[in-house]
Amino acid sequence: QLQASGGGLVQAGGSLTLSCAASGRTFSRYVVGWFRQAPGKERQFVAAITWTSTYYADSVKGRFTISRDNYKYTVYLHMNSLNPEDTAVYSCALRNSATYSSNPGWYEYSGQGTQVTVSS
Repeated sequence: QLQASGGGLVQAGGSLTLSCAASGRTFSRYVVGWFRQAPGKERQFVAAITWTSTYYADSVKGRFTISRDNYKYTVYLHMNSLNPEDTAVYSCALRNSATYSSNPGWYEYSGQGTQVTVSS
């Protein structure tokens, strides 16, 4: 089971940290990806983290940081310098793999998202 949390309303230039909590798994073996979906748009890759590496979409590189705490079964998405184009429902997904994919359909499990709204 996955649960994303931490969303909210923030002004442009502000920051938010999202959390993705998993349960009942050998969490360290899993790759976790963050995705977002804005109204009327397709689900979009944001970032992913494996045991050893992190990956980012070009649109968030340098502004967002993904990290994980395997003891807490949690992955975080630290978002800085937010702009209105970052407004979306953010969700996380995971798969038992040492690699990652930007395709949300590749992941084995997905959770409900959390709304992030950035006002101008």
